[in-house]
Parts: sequence; structure tokens; C-alpha cells
Amino acid sequence: MTGERFISFDGVSKHFGSTTVLDDLSFDIRAGERVTLIGPSGSGKTTILRMLMTLTRPDSGTITVDGVPLFHERRGDALVPAGEAHLRRMRRHTTMVFQQYNLFPNMRVLRNVTEAPVHVLGLSRDEAEGRGRELLELVGLGDKVDAYPSQLSGGQQQRVAIARALAMRPDVLLLDEVTSALDPELAAEVLDVLRDVARTFDVTMLCVTHAMRFARDVSDRVLMFNEGRIIESAPPEQLFDAPEQVRTKEFLRSVIDET
Repeated sequence: MTGERFISFDGVSKHFGSTTVLDDLSFDIRAGERVTLIGPSGSGKTTILRMLMTLTRPDSGTITVDGVPLFHERRGDALVPAGEAHLRRMRRHTTMVFQQYNLFPNMRVLRNVTEAPVHVLGLSRDEAEGRGRELLELVGLGDKVDAYPSQLSGGQQQRVAIARALAMRPDVLLLDEVTSALDPELAAEVLDVLRDVARTFDVTMLCVTHAMRFARDVSDRVLMFNEGRIIESAPPEQLFDAPEQVRTKEFLRSVIDET
């Protein structure tokens, strides 16, 4: 069930040198909505996720999360660039699962999942561990709580990363090509876990992926990007079965040919 507008991009642009990555981009995402971003490499999809994590600042425009500006603070009637304290508060809304797992190699699986909730959210160790064990069961790794990352397959490590992200109780979960480093069998395991996450958690989800069947299964809406702009936005059954834009048809054909 989706609710009110939760994330808003308003006239957001980003340039890297002479390359325009996002071009006066405006769109909204409702609370609880599952949105998949598709399109060719370099079309701006990952930059959107990095902005929501405050890892990349826009050159112009504003982004709001739950009605609060992300990179700006209100001072009277004016918006001014946000300080680090504001950015830290805003980061607590959002977690991201990256292409690489980024687990702490010297920590066991359960500690990887519980470290941030203890030190960032202020949970007790017992509360964090109880939650961590539940999440590891959810991702099919309840028997791996005492393993080190080096003892796990790539797919298992990515599932730990998903549990770690959920342990932060995010309002927004960002997924950036989370299966791109995995072989097809392990990728399928991770995508099955994410299907369970989408069914189980009331979390707003933005996903960048080339796994079109997964996008069809979990998305409320799919956004097709090209050259820093959204050229098509539709429910998955409409966008995949009857796309309106020629560029969307070309992209979908190329992805199907690759797979």
C-alpha cells in the first residue's frame, strides 16, 4: 500500500565535467512505493541513489525526503546549504545495498548486521542481536551468524548486506545493481530474498537493476531513464509489454538479447 508523496526531486541537475548526468530532473515517489529505475549505463540512475544517500550533491535543484530538504536547511524563509549535522540526521531515513558487499571482514556475520544499529541507532546489544538474528533467518542465513564473510559465497555475503541494511529500520531502501557481481544461480537467490523483502516490509524501495523479470515482479512503477531524463514512467506490465517510447523498446530489446 502506497501513501503520500515521500521523496521529491525538483529540477535536479548534475554535471561531471562536460557530461550532464541528470538534466533538470523532477519526479516524486510515494511512501511505500516500489520503484525500479532502468536504462542504459550512464543515464543517471545510480547518481539518484547516491544523492539520496548524500554521497553526491546536485549542482542545482532540490531533493526532499518526508517533506524535509535533503541538502538544504531552512533559515527563516530561505534555504541554505545543509551542514553535516543535518546530513547525518537525514541519512537515518535511508540505507543502500551496493554492488559490492562491503562487509567488515574481521567481524562475524551477526556483528556485521548489528554494529550500525548499536552505534548509530543506539539500540542495546541484546535488542540489536535479536533483530539481527530475525533478519538473518529472513534472508536464509540463520545458521551463519558466527561465520566470517570469507567463509560465505558471494550470494550469501550480499544477503548479509541486505539484512544489515534492513537492521537500520530504514524508511527508504536503495538497491544498486545488487546482483551484478554474481553468477546467475547466486543472483537468483538474492533476487528471491528481495522479493520476500518487498512483500514483508513496509519500506519505500528504489532499485537500479538490469534484471527485468525481478523489476516486473516487485515494482509498483518503472522509470525509464535516458541521458539524465525520465522518458517513460508506467506500471511494469504496461512498460514491459507495451512501451510507448522507441528508446524504451530499443533498451528492453537489448537487455533481453543480453540475457
